[in-house]
Amino acid sequence: LLVVSGPSGAGKGTICQMLRDQLPDLGYSISVTTRAPRTGEVDGESYFFKTIPDVKQMIEKGELLEYAEVYGNYYGTPRKYVEEQLESGRDVLLEIDIQGALQIKKRFPEGVFVFIVPPSLDELSARIYKRGTDSEDVIKRRMASAASELTYAAEYDYIIVNDIAEKAAQKVLTIMEAERYRVSRTYFIVDKICKAKK
Repeated sequence: LLVVSGPSGAGKGTICQMLRDQLPDLGYSISVTTRAPRTGEVDGESYFFKTIPDVKQMIEKGELLEYAEVYGNYYGTPRKYVEEQLESGRDVLLEIDIQGALQIKKRFPEGVFVFIVPPSLDELSARIYKRGTDSEDVIKRRMASAASELTYAAEYDYIIVNDIAEKAAQKVLTIMEAERYRVSRTYFIVDKICKAKK
C-alpha cells in the first residue's frame, strides 16, 4: 500500500498520474468526495461524487477506510476496493490528504507513506493560483493551512521535494522498488532456502 499525500498544490496528483502511467498494474483507489467536480473531472474516474448524506451513510456503514472533512467537503477512501486489491497481491496507490493518511497508517502500519512537498511556499502559492480551479477564499485557506500541514512530514516514511514532477515521480518509483525488498516483505525467501536445505 503506497500512500501519497502533502499540502494542496504540492503536485500529488501530477506525480500519482505519472506513477499510474508507468505502472499500468498499479491499483489506484478512487476517492469519494462531496465537492463539486472541477472542469474535466469525470464521476467514477476522477472521484466518486456524492452528496453529504450519501457519504455520512457510507461512514456509518463502515464502507470507508478513512475519511476527512477538508475545506467544508468530505473525502474518503472506499474500503472494499483497497482490501480486495491488496489481498490479490497487487500494489495499491492512495492519493489522500494528511488527515486520511494518518488514519490509514493506524490500520496499515506496513504501508509506505510518502509526503510530497513544494520547493517553497511561494512556489506552492504560484501553483495553486496557476491551476485556476479555486476561488480566492479557498486559495487563502489552502495557503494558511499549508505551513501547518508541512509539520506532519515527520509522520511519513519519505519526503520528496517536487521541484520537477518527472524527477519526483522517479524518486517515488525508486522507493517502491526498494520497499519490495524490505526484510518484513521478503523473509519468506530465507524460510524457503532453509527448508529446501533440509
